[in-house]
Amino acid sequence: MRVALLFGGRSGEHSISAATAAGVMQALDRDRYEVLPVGITRQGRWVLAADDAEPWRLRAGHLPEVTDDAGTAIVTLADLGGVDVVFPLLHGPFGEDGTIQGLLELADVPYVGAGVLASAVGMDKHFMKVVFAGHGLPVGPWVTVTPRDWTHRRDEALARVERELRFPVFVKPARAGSSLGVTRVDTPGGLAEAIEAARFHDPKVLVEQGLEGREIECAVLGGRDGAEPRASVPGEIVVDHAAADFYDFEAKYVSADGARTEAPADLPPEVAERVRAVAVAAFDAVGAEGLSRVDVFVTEAGEVTINEINTMPGFTPISMYSKMWEASGLPYSALVDELIALALERPTGLR
Repeated sequence: MRVALLFGGRSGEHSISAATAAGVMQALDRDRYEVLPVGITRQGRWVLAADDAEPWRLRAGHLPEVTDDAGTAIVTLADLGGVDVVFPLLHGPFGEDGTIQGLLELADVPYVGAGVLASAVGMDKHFMKVVFAGHGLPVGPWVTVTPRDWTHRRDEALARVERELRFPVFVKPARAGSSLGVTRVDTPGGLAEAIEAARFHDPKVLVEQGLEGREIECAVLGGRDGAEPRASVPGEIVVDHAAADFYDFEAKYVSADGARTEAPADLPPEVAERVRAVAVAAFDAVGAEGLSRVDVFVTEAGEVTINEINTMPGFTPISMYSKMWEASGLPYSALVDELIALALERPTGLR
């Protein structure tokens, strides 16, 4: 079976996408799959790279980068000589947001993961929360600052945040991941600077009220033949607040001291089951397919509030999504096989 891995891309999560591809590349059984690693440069050019995971690994002091000389330039999917399934391992805008999914739908090529609408909704934190709230799911208070708000009514936007939210707040690019451009703001005086920092990654910005609680995650996997989605055991992000204010990019990918992940999370059984139920409900609310990771906050009283859904989460063997399924009895290589099988049983087009 010919499997094309798409990675890199034009978003700020370029290097994380490449590292994800390295993990999948290593896991695929070459007796079953012919692997076609297709890197996308930051300028949007596609290159067919060698079937070698080593150049794409995250290492201390090294963030992998797809460049024009990383392989042979390709113009269309047809240049690959026919593909059975595509594994789009792209994070962030121009990949995780429905754009690459639309291209693959037009080309009538099966692919792993969520479709166009679910990918777009899952990428845009504003519309994600609107959809969750519309389904009666618990979300925290937020204010969206659009480009027009910031250009023409900045003072009004800042006043709205102060009026509707309690500090501390978290300021985020609306359509970015890996905690890029995220700032914790403890007083109104730091708000404008934080919004400007987020706008470096996305002109649309979300300001969320800080929520008390443990940072818990749950991995969701689509069901076979139309069956219900499956939820893993929950996992936990434990942040060392002496080393990091929150689970930011540095704590996730660079520093070994900022945070640790635990799977399964130490939760009472009834709370763990509540997290799993909320994760599946979030998956269904956006119409996700294949895989997603749902991040929530859990209070001391066991209340669960959704933070966000990631329709193409970090997917290296040590990523939280993979670790939670490993703790649930599904090892990484089997998880990769299952995702490809789910993609192949699903038709492209309307469904």
